[in-house]
Amino acid sequence: MELEFRNICKSYGPKAALSGINLTLNEGIYGLIGPNGAGKSTLLSILTGNLRPSSGEIRFNGRNTDSMGREFRSRLGYMPQQQALYPSFSCESFLYYMASLRGMKPERADARIAKLLRLLELEEVKNKPAGALSGGMRQRLLLAQAMLDEPDVLVLDEPTAGLDPRQRIAVRNLIAGAALHNIVILSTHVVSDVEYVARELILIQEGRILTKDTPQNLCAAVEGRVWEVEVPEESLEECYNYGLVSSLRRGRNGVMLRMLSGEKPPYRCRPAEPTLEDVYLDAFGDRE
Repeated sequence: MELEFRNICKSYGPKAALSGINLTLNEGIYGLIGPNGAGKSTLLSILTGNLRPSSGEIRFNGRNTDSMGREFRSRLGYMPQQQALYPSFSCESFLYYMASLRGMKPERADARIAKLLRLLELEEVKNKPAGALSGGMRQRLLLAQAMLDEPDVLVLDEPTAGLDPRQRIAVRNLIAGAALHNIVILSTHVVSDVEYVARELILIQEGRILTKDTPQNLCAAVEGRVWEVEVPEESLEECYNYGLVSSLRRGRNGVMLRMLSGEKPPYRCRPAEPTLEDVYLDAFGDRE
């Protein structure tokens, strides 16, 4: 299975939202990472047919997705970032409605809806109207409809927003299971959501792809530049001159910092093992 973006560009007047996106994706999970305004949602909207590119094309298994029309859309599952649900529909009736739009056979719809309600812990509220659900429940319902027909291409825009840590782990595991024979594109600000499940990460900024690589290789690229630093509290302000600080906490003898710096900071410190949070900080700094 192959999904190919060929020189995708999108402009709004003089402003370029996407500039020459070229990507080839196969089975597995791909994390689409970047700051606000980087072009993530624009790229996903073009893939799902909600926007048309200014130029370029997307091909699925060698065929242009525009010419495939409904055939491609039937193989696509999409979870938007906005929680656009019919407020009077119950969870169960909403999923049956989506199943009918997808042309699913009743027996298959029954089985898939029952399974997803159970896996996403929505069984107890299946008869509750969507308008009365919590934000986390609505988020899980949107994920359920995206996965309803076991699509070949699953597109998830901020799927874990509003979920508690336990639900976040459950959703990550469910997504990982769905990606064994499918292409999953997961757009998120929470890099820990993709750290252990993504085949590759796609870093995007100002409408351009910065890099596409495995989490392991991306972390290796910043090795030797991540430090755990201990500074006296009165020196905290000046230490920001020596690098980018990703976290801090109170320590026994002052303040403990995690810092990204090309040179060893002039404080008591030791090298730290890089994480994807460090990769994100290195690529985008404070551009949020």
